[in-house]
Amino acid sequence: MANHHGDFIWYELITPDPDGARAFYETVVGWRIDAAGGGPIDYRMIASANGPVAGLMPLTPQMQEGGARPGWLGYVSVDDVDAMARSIADGGGAVQMGPWDMPGVGRMALVADPHGAPFYILKPTPPADNPDATSLSFSYDMPRPGHCAWNELASDDPAAALPFYAQRFGWVKDDEMDMGPLGKYEFLRHAGRAPDGSPPGHGMLGAVMPKLPEMPASAWTYYFRVPDIDVAVAAITDNGGSIVQPPIEIPGGDFSMVGVDPQGATFALVGSRA
Repeated sequence: MANHHGDFIWYELITPDPDGARAFYETVVGWRIDAAGGGPIDYRMIASANGPVAGLMPLTPQMQEGGARPGWLGYVSVDDVDAMARSIADGGGAVQMGPWDMPGVGRMALVADPHGAPFYILKPTPPADNPDATSLSFSYDMPRPGHCAWNELASDDPAAALPFYAQRFGWVKDDEMDMGPLGKYEFLRHAGRAPDGSPPGHGMLGAVMPKLPEMPASAWTYYFRVPDIDVAVAAITDNGGSIVQPPIEIPGGDFSMVGVDPQGATFALVGSRA
């Protein structure tokens, strides 16, 4: 694969109502989502105009009994899943599932950082006819509607989270923004894609911030791009979702918001205002 170790390369929605989630996100974000999944677990592909960007899978009663909840998870590309899983565990994190091999997809594991924020690690298997295939699911440097534009970690301990991720994925602090009583918003850059001296903003992947008191646990939030943030907000409320954080202006002139879909998954959007 042409992606680097430490790239976000895929996103996944786990939901108790795949058909309801499909109707909601197709209307709000403009995605095309498969009406039915392939295989025994009803896994459905989510696509933008540029191609697949994410997946959707059912949250089964058995998963709920085990503590799983509706939500979005990100996948980080790694060179060696088994070695990275050991490193995460040795660093105070947890290996929640795996590693295991998924035919046609790659080797993966579900892990969590030392403060409980879950994510997947994946060494992808490229298509036989395209060994240099590149994931564009995350697209910061070239904004694309329907693609993830920002990866944000809300952590119990940002000062400890930064070195944990830096040592394993090559992410480094790029800059910071003072949020007053909420603390610092610290921007993350992928050093492998943008070494010191790169143009401003190059290689940006997201940020780390203190977890808000009302959040139950440390977690990643993924911001997907929409053409018009106000149109998307209206669609959210018209289709059974709720707004947690109304649109706020962010550096660069876009607006971001956070919501909850009708099935209970927190999600986030970013876009311009007409």
